[in-house]
Amino acid sequence: MAGISLSRARTIIRKALDAGKEAGMAPLSVVVLDAGGHVQAFERQDGASPGRFEIAFGKAYGAVMLGMPGSAQMARAEAQAYFIAAANGAFGGKLIPVPGGVLVKDAKGRTLGAVGVTGDSSDNDAAAAKAGIEAVGLTAVI
Repeated sequence: MAGISLSRARTIIRKALDAGKEAGMAPLSVVVLDAGGHVQAFERQDGASPGRFEIAFGKAYGAVMLGMPGSAQMARAEAQAYFIAAANGAFGGKLIPVPGGVLVKDAKGRTLGAVGVTGDSSDNDAAAAKAGIEAVGLTAVI
């Protein structure tokens, strides 16, 4: 299965951070995970709080492991809190079910991984992730 190369992951991060800066967002942290939920790359902007890795990871991890972006996870949590609670338990408490966890798909619709962004509002985080993903010619599912 094709994945996200380190070079592409670094470009996604750079473009997401650039988008955040251009939009005047607070300092962001961005992680790129492969389709198995493993970290491919991570960066935290100067001024971002130190705990942001875990939040960015949790957003991306939930997206890739459940096959649904953070926005869909949040909607599911609102409709069926027991499902997200059970899934979070199954995944060792690693899920952060809010926008900012964005699936990365190729032109054929295959999931290559996920991007997690944190630092600003969840919707702004998702927009920054989308900008990074689209900058490398992939599809963002927010």
